[in-house]
Amino acid sequence: MKDQVLSFLAKATKLSSTQLETILEVPKDPTLGDYALPCFILAKEQKKAPHIIAQELAQTKPTNGITKLQAVGPYLNIFIDTTSTAQETLTTIFKQKENYGQGTSAKKETILIECSSPNIAKPFGIGHLRSTIIGASLTRIARTQGAKVKTLNYLGDWGTQFGKLIVGYERWGDAKKLKTNPITHLLDLYVKVSADPTLEEHARAAFAKLEHGDKKYLKLWKQFKDLSITEFTKIYQQLGVEFDVYSGESLYNTDKDKVLLDLKNKKLLKKDQGAEIVDLSQYELGVALIQKSDGTTLYATRDIAAAKDRQQKYRFTQMWYEVGAEQTLHFRQLFKLLELLGYTWAQGLTHIDHGLYLDHDGKKFATRKGKTVFMKDILKEAQELAEEEVQKREKLSGKEVKKRAQAIARAAIIYGDLKNNRTHNMVFDLDRFLSFEGDTGPYLLYAYARAMSVLKKANYKQSKVPKLTALTTTEKALLTKLAQFPEATLQAYEQRTPHVIAGYAFQLAQTFNEFYHAEQIIGSKEQTQRCTLVQAYTQTLKNALRLLGIEPLETM
Repeated sequence: MKDQVLSFLAKATKLSSTQLETILEVPKDPTLGDYALPCFILAKEQKKAPHIIAQELAQTKPTNGITKLQAVGPYLNIFIDTTSTAQETLTTIFKQKENYGQGTSAKKETILIECSSPNIAKPFGIGHLRSTIIGASLTRIARTQGAKVKTLNYLGDWGTQFGKLIVGYERWGDAKKLKTNPITHLLDLYVKVSADPTLEEHARAAFAKLEHGDKKYLKLWKQFKDLSITEFTKIYQQLGVEFDVYSGESLYNTDKDKVLLDLKNKKLLKKDQGAEIVDLSQYELGVALIQKSDGTTLYATRDIAAAKDRQQKYRFTQMWYEVGAEQTLHFRQLFKLLELLGYTWAQGLTHIDHGLYLDHDGKKFATRKGKTVFMKDILKEAQELAEEEVQKREKLSGKEVKKRAQAIARAAIIYGDLKNNRTHNMVFDLDRFLSFEGDTGPYLLYAYARAMSVLKKANYKQSKVPKLTALTTTEKALLTKLAQFPEATLQAYEQRTPHVIAGYAFQLAQTFNEFYHAEQIIGSKEQTQRCTLVQAYTQTLKNALRLLGIEPLETM
């Protein structure tokens, strides 16, 4: 219906549908119409006050399913044929089912999404959770628009920290501890070496030997890496996240000479105190350090090689780096370097940044009482709190308690993050995330389960949409919200932010609850019609939750 409204307005205003789509609004108050056009954009061209333009447009004869036009101040309120639109919406939902909400705006795109990217031999900390959750959701959202998407987990498996780990393991390593609790043991070794300044030179020398292919050190490095990936995989399974490709910085260690040669041939490389740099100050990007004075490489060197390799392998039209905002300068430098090297495909590179997790005191959520926050501990705590809540509500078997608690904990953590605009810092409050009231993941699971309970009690098995009769205000509001889902998925893709879907899901659940409390469903004359609405709601909410990475429960 929105396309029909845009077509009507394009003829009436002489603006393009594209221009109109950017300004067309949906009033929060349904009594003000189904759509509203702010007329400010027309004022300059027509040399009239916006409210006069709105009044003139209101005199236009309605077509395209529009039943009424109304001028309210500088806005043109547009009312549509709700019944026919509702019939069309429900028919579409029942026909498309799990595909409802999908579009075709990205059908020509091949997108590579790099996300998560934890550091080998270090704990999967809460700092990597945002990239993991946001990247996974963006993957699903891009696929709803027809894009071919591959997700890539680019592990931090190279760098000077491995020199420290090798030195630490040679001095204090314990093979048994490494096998039973690898991440904790490696972290202890790293901290111990870092606390001793006299070992700094030894660590640099060890990493230099690793870069030059020392067999003993490579064997240790591979052991650290394999054990770390095994631990990370446990976290990903609990979060319901999968990756198409696992990669790492180490793959591009041998490409450093080629990168240096390419930069040199383009007359970009300069010597500075023994190091190799590229001066990007004319682009207000400072200096990019390419190689240290000791010959070891940096992120920039390896990222240039990685981007080239990925383009050759996947022929992407876009590549999204879902990495924290603190890396903004690095990616701006990287994209500029690739552009200066003459790679036109660099225009398709995007840094999708995110803010920090904050603790209750507003400070970075990085430590608790001086200890590193392990993601496995957060997940364990969330699971235990969810189990307590489930046991309060119903007597269930231990297996069923764990199953529900796992779904609730996952929904709480994922939704607790994704409901926020990814660019903003956010407070990580596990107790709040796990609440069954308000704007939370558990609330949405409950809102879904409540609707499923209605269908079960009504023994509803309708496969076709009945002809709708007169609709009440709350029925109209629910149908209008259901019809907005395809617009929400498109907006989430275009803005590269899942919070649009999270916000839509919460609004949909609220609209359903208003309908649920206002209307009798089971036993009413309109039982079939209203159960059809409930079924459409459950399908749409399930589709929205799955885009976030949340699997709904049929019973709570």
